Amino acid sequence: MKAQIFLIILAIAAGAVLPLQAGLNVQLGKSVHQPIFAAFASFLIGTVGLFIYLLILKFDFSTMSQTKSVSLVVWTAGILGAFYVAAVIILAPKLGTALTFVLVVAGQMVVSLVFDHYGLLGLPTKHINWQRFIGVAFLITGVLMIRRF
Repeated sequence: MKAQIFLIILAIAAGAVLPLQAGLNVQLGKSVHQPIFAAFASFLIGTVGLFIYLLILKFDFSTMSQTKSVSLVVWTAGILGAFYVAAVIILAPKLGTALTFVLVVAGQMVVSLVFDHYGLLGLPTKHINWQRFIGVAFLITGVLMIRRF
């Protein structure tokens, strides 16, 4: 139970830092008049940070050879991450942080329901039911309310 509470707090913290990251990246993009540079810098600094973290963990870099067996499609995750970061940097100043992130979350929830329903990418299957559908409908209603007000 304690482990699950920690994971829930970690998930909330991960979500909470996204608007902060967006705001900081927007400022960086404005400083050079190029939001894509901000996304690039964000990934570069993040890569360095993760590399240092792997060194601290004493990661066995020889296991990297095992990635040869991974489908090429798996490697698109980095491009998807870059698209997400760049999109948020471009959208937040135009739509506002709240609307940008509520739309991002709405997109995440719709696609997550499909992934869960079909067990895509080897994820556990959890079928769409009316309760989950109502949850997404409430989320979309929230999007509309945030957009209107």
